Amino acid sequence: MEMETTILFSLLISSSLFLLFYLSSFFHPKHSTTTPTPSTHPIIGNLIAFLHNRHRFFDWATQMLSDSPSNTINVRGPLFTSRGICTADPTNVDHLLKSNFSNYIKGDRFHSVLSELLGHGIFNVDGQLWSSQRKIASHEFNTRSLKSFVADTVRSETINRLLPTLISASNTNQIIDLQDIFRKFSFDNICNLAFGDDPACLDPSNSDTQPLFVQAFDEAVEICSARFMAPTPWVWKFKKLLRIGSERKLKQLIGIIDNYAMKIIESKKIKNKNDPDRDLLSRFMSTNQDSNLQDPIEKCKFLRDIIISFILAGKDSTSTALTWFFWLLSTNPKCEKRAYAEISEAMVEAQRRDGEILEYEELKSLNYLHAAITESLRLYPPVPIDSRVAVADDVMPDGTRVGAGWFADYSAYAMGRMERLWGKECLEFKPERWLDEYGTFVGVDQFRFPVFHGGPRVCLGKEMAYVQMKSVAAAVIYGFEVVGVREEMPTYVMSLTLKMDGGFPVRVSRRKY
Repeated sequence: MEMETTILFSLLISSSLFLLFYLSSFFHPKHSTTTPTPSTHPIIGNLIAFLHNRHRFFDWATQMLSDSPSNTINVRGPLFTSRGICTADPTNVDHLLKSNFSNYIKGDRFHSVLSELLGHGIFNVDGQLWSSQRKIASHEFNTRSLKSFVADTVRSETINRLLPTLISASNTNQIIDLQDIFRKFSFDNICNLAFGDDPACLDPSNSDTQPLFVQAFDEAVEICSARFMAPTPWVWKFKKLLRIGSERKLKQLIGIIDNYAMKIIESKKIKNKNDPDRDLLSRFMSTNQDSNLQDPIEKCKFLRDIIISFILAGKDSTSTALTWFFWLLSTNPKCEKRAYAEISEAMVEAQRRDGEILEYEELKSLNYLHAAITESLRLYPPVPIDSRVAVADDVMPDGTRVGAGWFADYSAYAMGRMERLWGKECLEFKPERWLDEYGTFVGVDQFRFPVFHGGPRVCLGKEMAYVQMKSVAAAVIYGFEVVGVREEMPTYVMSLTLKMDGGFPVRVSRRKY
């Protein structure tokens, strides 16, 4: 029965697209005189161009934005289902994320796609719901004890799991997927940090197994990502209504995810009596005791959404960033050599105190490594594109009109490849562009480099992410030589985060000191 429904649905889609394309031939496309638009047809909008470039969407968008005089383009969906703009202009990004912040919200376009997964978590809501969660998180992310806990958690996971895993691979000369290892490492880290739960994904004795929750979470993220990439929202909404295909699968996956989250919440209720406020979830639970959520079920839903939001923020983003960083380093031996020299110098001090890896203050002194990671983020931002919805009519600083209800996207991926922003060598990996004449790291305006977003919604975990990435990078670079085994240029997966397609197969070998 399901197969017959799926076939009928496919035929309906094909017939509708053919009819729309046929009807479009009777009209002449209208283009904006100020802001360019991709190849557009009446009724079906940019659908044909989108389908043709769907597999390389971020590079396609980069090309169009780069060719636009204003680095901004108009976008039109089929059947008038959506309309909006996409920009790579820092002034426009400032306008979206800060100057006119109140006019640009996540909106229903974002919320509907991720509602099953994120619920009312901080990344999926606006207004008071967002403000209250942001206030709690902002306070906790700025406490000294939490920063220390982050450093301790990362250090323990690195020494006890990551390094032994790489040593084993080196001893056996086996090819390993470094992206998968970083993904497991990041998941263990975020669960320990945020919930005090240890899934032990990277435990050497547990290397061939993976918790059911991790598989369910990854599959759910991919299905939600596919919703964003659907030609029109009614494609996935129709499948959801009929409970077929990926939408039926998503419902099953969310059940697994909910069960995992509820087990964590129940365990925290017991543990917090003896060890309060040790992790982020405990702090949210203690802060939430005096909130307006009096219904126990609503409180559990709130905490469930907090858990899933933290996992989404801390799992794939950091592992993705580390994957592309080590690929870039493996293809730029001079940069790898300079990073190793800087880390080796810092390790002299660490070894004087019998330390196995660098501590928080020592990591801060690694200017070149910080620059190299930042340069990698410029070229391969974990979140390649972000979206907002306009509440009211507006005009961007470059003169682009935005109608009420339109989406307004900005692409960090495209901005990192703009010659106007980074010069003729914008596609080259050059950590030196982030260093001054004394070798000290120098940042740039957050709206020119919106990898961690900007304005009131700027990423609270930015410093923590750098601590984790620098700690892992320093430990791996100091102890091992990493050589990629694939010959072709890696490509990305079309997902919420810029994961490397097919993983990152490498061989690692111990350094000879």
